[in-house]
Amino acid sequence: MIGAVKSFITSSQLANIAQNTTQSVATETTLKSIGRPGFILIDKDIDSDTKQYAAAKEFLYQATCLAVYMALIVPVFKKGGFQVAKKYIFKNTEGFEHFKNVKEYMYYRKLADNPSVKNRMSTLEKERLLDKTRIRDKYNTTLQKELEKKDPDKFLYVKGAVELSNIIGSVLGLAILAPQVSHAFIHPALRVLGLEHKKEKSPQTAKVDTKA
Repeated sequence: MIGAVKSFITSSQLANIAQNTTQSVATETTLKSIGRPGFILIDKDIDSDTKQYAAAKEFLYQATCLAVYMALIVPVFKKGGFQVAKKYIFKNTEGFEHFKNVKEYMYYRKLADNPSVKNRMSTLEKERLLDKTRIRDKYNTTLQKELEKKDPDKFLYVKGAVELSNIIGSVLGLAILAPQVSHAFIHPALRVLGLEHKKEKSPQTAKVDTKA
């Protein structure tokens, strides 16, 4: 079982899915927050009060889902997924010992993904001039030596754990957490905007999509 999990986590298919998850969710939700209210406002079959109420409600829903997703879901699940993988799934697996948390791994991965050794070394040197202690905290001796290589180790188990947690966070967060936060925020916001008293006259136009 553990072997199958490790094989999946280090697969290129998982990497491709994870790399697109955050971008695709953010893009889709942004387009929804603009497009759906826009279509409501240009609908000539809906009266003015209903259009304002429904458009504002739809915009607030999508915008809140996006904010919750980017500010809470992605960072929390990445951090939590890394710690779970390090302590339980991949305990004593080579690679995790170099990173105390996901933030340190992301620092390293950003440089390791740069194909130019010269650019990597230039970045390290700039950071070293600013703060030598910070360099040691972010990249231990092994990591610094890896970054000097043409093809540095990407630590696939660590990478896979971070990417898998991102996917899980996207699915669970957008299906459960983001809608709950949005619904709790929408009506107070509409009251502040003076739109809460405007009732939806058409169920279809006022329906809020619960899928971010």
